[in-house]
Amino acid sequence: MLSSLWTFFVNVAVIFIFVMWFWLLITIIGDLFRRSDVGGFGKVIWIILLVVLPFLGVFLYLLTQSSGMAERSNAQMAKARDDLRQVVGFSIADEIEKLERLKAAGTITEAEYKSLRARALA
Repeated sequence: MLSSLWTFFVNVAVIFIFVMWFWLLITIIGDLFRRSDVGGFGKVIWIILLVVLPFLGVFLYLLTQSSGMAERSNAQMAKARDDLRQVVGFSIADEIEKLERLKAAGTITEAEYKSLRARALA
């Protein structure tokens, strides 16, 4: 009984590690193809490394490129947010006006108003 329980936990851990590695691999490949500072040859080398030595390739990419990954991810999120605002017709002035009406009506507190206003301006 104890052996089968131990086997179950080991299998769950292995599956979790595989899913985590696969998620990192997809994230890294997506980041690699979004990059404009790496040429085609550099991208091919990284892809070969990720395919031939998958675990080592993922770890090397994370060790050497992690700060750039965060910057590119933040830039992509900001661009997507701005694009969505343009499509929907959202403007920061409209959002602040709505917040002021909610504050004047007493629906939100001053602290909530300040935090929501700061988020809208970000």
